[in-house]
Amino acid sequence: MREREFAFSDADFQRIRRLIYEHAGISLHTGKRDMVYSRVARRLRVTGLDSFAEYLDRLEVQSEEWQHFVNALTTNLTSFFREAHHFPILQEHALETHRRERRGLRIWSAGCSTGEEPYSIAITLMEAFGDRQPPVRILATDLDTQVVRHAEEGIYPAERVARMPEAQVKRYFLRGKGGMKGLVRVKPQVRELVTFKPFNLLGSEWPLKEPFDAIFCRNVLIYFDKPTQYRLLARFHPQLRPDGLLFVGHSESLAHAADLFRLRGKTVCVPVPRS
Repeated sequence: MREREFAFSDADFQRIRRLIYEHAGISLHTGKRDMVYSRVARRLRVTGLDSFAEYLDRLEVQSEEWQHFVNALTTNLTSFFREAHHFPILQEHALETHRRERRGLRIWSAGCSTGEEPYSIAITLMEAFGDRQPPVRILATDLDTQVVRHAEEGIYPAERVARMPEAQVKRYFLRGKGGMKGLVRVKPQVRELVTFKPFNLLGSEWPLKEPFDAIFCRNVLIYFDKPTQYRLLARFHPQLRPDGLLFVGHSESLAHAADLFRLRGKTVCVPVPRS
């Protein structure tokens, strides 16, 4: 086995697990040790430090390094129209809600990563309403400030949209030319539907004013232990309208929060009425 650039003790790993859990609620499995070494070692190189212990000592007193630390340990795997069965359900729900209540809709993509999810939501609703300006506003948030900046730009390698129908790509994306060849950019009318913000779901306050018609929190809960998942779901509950929908990932179960949400369909939940 190739010798590591930096010594990495079990105490270093356990300290990183404790710090990321305390700061962001992320529960790192013991099998993630090599991944943790690889990602945090990059910060040692950037900061010019020689040991994990020295880096972690500085981290605990230097607040500006926290975001880099969190960004390094956050995985951002996503794609356009991932878990595709969710989008027809969203479309039906949006149209029925608007027909019944004649008001604008609010959607939250909580854990938006590099933006493919909220842009997929926007495209779905533009097509549902047959309108470039559908009656919807989308809030997209993520803990990782770097991916939020990337998402706001809306620029992606062309292969990211290769599985989408070509007519849909032409309608909602601009293909790059010259130095931008091989890239696509989400059209302005799609980007205008989405507001991106950095957001820590485990933060002490959620500055959210009105309830949402749907919340997408897909493949986010898997980073937290069961007690933290429950606390998070308890905070989502009042943020949803009584007939709102919570979309979760294919590997996420809400069985331990049956008093808060019940399953309506495949990985789609509705809030249990408040007593």
